Amino acid sequence: MTEYETLLVEQTTDGIVTATINRPDRANSMTSCMFDELLTLALEISNDPSVRVLILTGAGSTFCAGYDIEAAGALPTMTPREFLALQERAARALSSIRSMRVPVIAAINGAAAGGGLSLALAADIRMASPTAKFNAAFVKIGLSAGDLGVSWLLPRLIGPGRAAEIALTGRMVRAEEAERIGLVTSVSAEGALLDDALALAALIVANSPAGVEISKRALQSNLEISSYAAAMDLENRGQTLLTQTEDMAEALAAFREKRAPKFTGR
Repeated sequence: MTEYETLLVEQTTDGIVTATINRPDRANSMTSCMFDELLTLALEISNDPSVRVLILTGAGSTFCAGYDIEAAGALPTMTPREFLALQERAARALSSIRSMRVPVIAAINGAAAGGGLSLALAADIRMASPTAKFNAAFVKIGLSAGDLGVSWLLPRLIGPGRAAEIALTGRMVRAEEAERIGLVTSVSAEGALLDDALALAALIVANSPAGVEISKRALQSNLEISSYAAAMDLENRGQTLLTQTEDMAEALAAFREKRAPKFTGR
């Protein structure tokens, strides 16, 4: 794996990579360098067939506090063109995480604020520690809550009314509420978050690589399709493709022989 300045990346077990946002002295806040490194990480993992799941977490007691407040002080002095370039740089980074070939699990170990909330939403699955908390901090600093995908992802995840209330007030959502409203799938016991994320990742890795990848694509693509018939059509093509894989034949043989399948990704 590439050496990163703002990320600590390690392959913890077969097929599972953990990327830790590694700026604990700055509450793991975002910088232009981090945007570039997230994009590089997404490309590197997507091009590595040995990687099956990415776990994204934060160093220390924070997941990600959003854009670095010191850097944010320069935003009002930027020209619209300069700010748009920075905004699009950030958007490319988060979009690359969401569109990765493999599932992404966000293990949220503390505050996910502003852009940190956006990053958490870009994951396929969100798990939280008891100290996790979330807010769309943008309105608190005079910006729009429609930032880095929040206005599209949050209503689809928790419903438009609840998303509006959270986005327009900028209030903090604690771990227990986040689980209740579906912002996260689970809240781990103290100190157990990463182990729980690894256990969930192992369940995903146990399935066929192509089946997981096509499933992720169907789930994401069909969020953007307005027609049930179009969604079914996309699913039909995915299933047809998968019937031609060696892993499909192996899965059926294993079922008949009452044994665990041995997937090869072919």
